[in-house]
Amino acid sequence: MNVKRFTARTSRDALILVRQALGEDAVVLSTKPSIDGIEVLAMAPEGMRQIERMAATPAAAPAAAPAKGLAARSAARAEPSPAPTEVADDVARLSMSTLSFQDYVRERMLRRRQAALAPQAPAPQRDEPRAAAPTAPTAEPTGVLEQRMSAPPAPAPLLRQPPVLRDTLPVAPDLSVPTLADHAHAGHAASRRDQEDMMSELRSMKGLIEERFGALAFMEKLNRQPAQARLTQKLLDCGFSPALIRKIGDSLPMDVSDESAWAAGVLERNLLTAEAEAPLEDQGGVYALVGATGVGKTTSTAKLAAAFAAKYGAANLGLITLDAYRIGAHEQLRAYGRILGVPVHTAHDRASLEDLLELLAGKKMVLIDTAGMAQRDTRTRELLDMLSHRSIRKLLVINAASQGETIEDVLIAYQAAACAGIVLSKMDEAVKLGPALDTLIRMKLKVVGVANGQRVPEDWHRLSANALVHRALRSGGSSAYRLDASDVSLIFTAPMASPRAPARAALHG
Repeated sequence: MNVKRFTARTSRDALILVRQALGEDAVVLSTKPSIDGIEVLAMAPEGMRQIERMAATPAAAPAAAPAKGLAARSAARAEPSPAPTEVADDVARLSMSTLSFQDYVRERMLRRRQAALAPQAPAPQRDEPRAAAPTAPTAEPTGVLEQRMSAPPAPAPLLRQPPVLRDTLPVAPDLSVPTLADHAHAGHAASRRDQEDMMSELRSMKGLIEERFGALAFMEKLNRQPAQARLTQKLLDCGFSPALIRKIGDSLPMDVSDESAWAAGVLERNLLTAEAEAPLEDQGGVYALVGATGVGKTTSTAKLAAAFAAKYGAANLGLITLDAYRIGAHEQLRAYGRILGVPVHTAHDRASLEDLLELLAGKKMVLIDTAGMAQRDTRTRELLDMLSHRSIRKLLVINAASQGETIEDVLIAYQAAACAGIVLSKMDEAVKLGPALDTLIRMKLKVVGVANGQRVPEDWHRLSANALVHRALRSGGSSAYRLDASDVSLIFTAPMASPRAPARAALHG
């Protein structure tokens, strides 16, 4: 009987080595992890049969044989073998078969490993020499294990318990299994990414095809409707946005003889002005002029103050400035105040502003000049919160010479929908008035005043929608910025982004 050790990277490779060396009927005694991978102890089937015969030999000995030590084992080995029937009965009683012994060895090795991992405790003192204890605290070398396997096992204390018929071999984790699973998971993830990329490309192609076909359909429509093509080119030259032009062009009737006059009427009906209302100086109240830097808030405040003082007197007028950021900014309004005979008060925070409003509560009109801040400045929100008093009505001053995108950005940042109206300043500097009117039409904002110069108060006006639209439709500007007929096709065949929310406002034809 020889016990052999086999070492391989995995348990499967070790079992293959066992079968090659000992045959298909080889008996595996133990399996445990090692530095090189998996270590398997196995023996040939002939050795197992020898163990069975040796285990059956001391079956007829007295029950106290394990306590006699090695001398008792030698005496039992010298006694004559019992009859075959007694051996068979003992083997059946002790269940000492190949499977039972293999389970016994497995259980013994498992308990030994568990004892080695447990905290070490002092061993009790024993009078007699070392016996065949089933649970040794430490693992034994291969030579000692072979010697114990060759000696007859102690039957009484260990074989009285029935063997545990379950697989208790500690199988080391096979690193190839999770690796393969990881590879499979990575393959599925890569496949999903490929599918997502393909769907994204298909959506992009679909959008491009729709844009191109839409542009071709639009150009075909322009070719079939020359009046709409001429109107589109004129409105583009005047600075109106493509979003508004598309809405006007789609509403153009087929039997219109003068498309420019028809478009002017549509724009007039959709442009909101305070023409039918009483002027601001007649309405009275508390007004705060807000806006970006350099749009003319202080000058517009002075114009409105002069128009009010000319009608109702300077005693009924109050002036407040919040512009404490620029050096000498409040001196400009104070200069206008000295001309009008009205004192100018300065408020540095909301508390002082509320105190001044209580002080000037008896005035018919109170005008508040604010500091100019860019629409993307973080202090813009603080200024609007400071002016959130219930009695303050805000007037947003817009530079008519700015680009349409800039005007729209300012209107959104200063919450133009919550303002009492819009003041168009620097009309005399605007080459094209179309961008400003286009933004006001799409966002449905009302124009309450127009400033077209630096004179106070002569350059303060209240223009009608008709006057503003005709001013916007007048041809002007450099020829370098005018569109040719072929340029219209080039513009509308390019991919167009979806219109923003304010551009979806319906036009009243």
